[in-house]
Amino acid sequence: KLFGHRMYIPPVFVVLPVFEDGKVDMRKPFANIGSVWFGNAEQIVDKYHWIRQIFWAFESVRKEEQKKFSKSYRKYFKNSRKLLLKRFDELTDEQKQQVNVMLYASPNLCTAHFYKEDFLKILDCKDRKSAKKSMSDWINSAYDCGIPQLVKCAKTMQNWLKGILNSFSASITNGFIEGCNNKIKVLKSRSADCTAYCA
Repeated sequence: KLFGHRMYIPPVFVVLPVFEDGKVDMRKPFANIGSVWFGNAEQIVDKYHWIRQIFWAFESVRKEEQKKFSKSYRKYFKNSRKLLLKRFDELTDEQKQQVNVMLYASPNLCTAHFYKEDFLKILDCKDRKSAKKSMSDWINSAYDCGIPQLVKCAKTMQNWLKGILNSFSASITNGFIEGCNNKIKVLKSRSADCTAYCA
C-alpha cells in the first residue's frame, strides 16, 4: 500500500525469518519492496519472466514486418508464428525450410530471429560465470543491431542483470505459482458469461 510517497508494509513481515533467496518478477515496485523488507536476501529474477522478454521483442518485430506484406502472406506469417518462435535446432528439415523462406522475405525479421536464437543459447549455460559472459556479449551486440525492440530488450537485461544471473545459481522457481495464476485467469475468463445461469 502507498501512503503519500512512502510504502507501507503490514507488520507481519517483521516477524518473518531471514530469507537467503527471493524470487521476483520484473517489476520495480515489487523488487524495491523485497530489497527493503528482505535486505539480506539475494534477489533472483525468475527465468520465466526474463526469457519472455526476447519473445515479446521478437513478436513485436514479426507483427511490424508482416504488415508490409500482402494479405495472403500476412496470414501465412501469422499461422507460422510458432515455427518462428521455436528454437531452430528443434525444427524438422521441412520446418527449417519454411522458416528460411519467411526470414528471406524480411531482413529485419531475419536479424531479430538471429538475436532470438542467440539469446536462447544463454539458457544452455551451466553456471553463473558462463551465463554472465554470454549475456554480456548478447547485450553489447543487441545495442548495435538497429532494431528498437531488441535494443529495449537489451536495456531490460542490463537493468536486471544481477537478478537474472542469480537464476543460474539457484534451483527455486515460480513456475508452479505462475501456472496456478494462469489457470485462475482462464477460469475467470470462461466463467464471465455464467452469471445468467447462476442467477
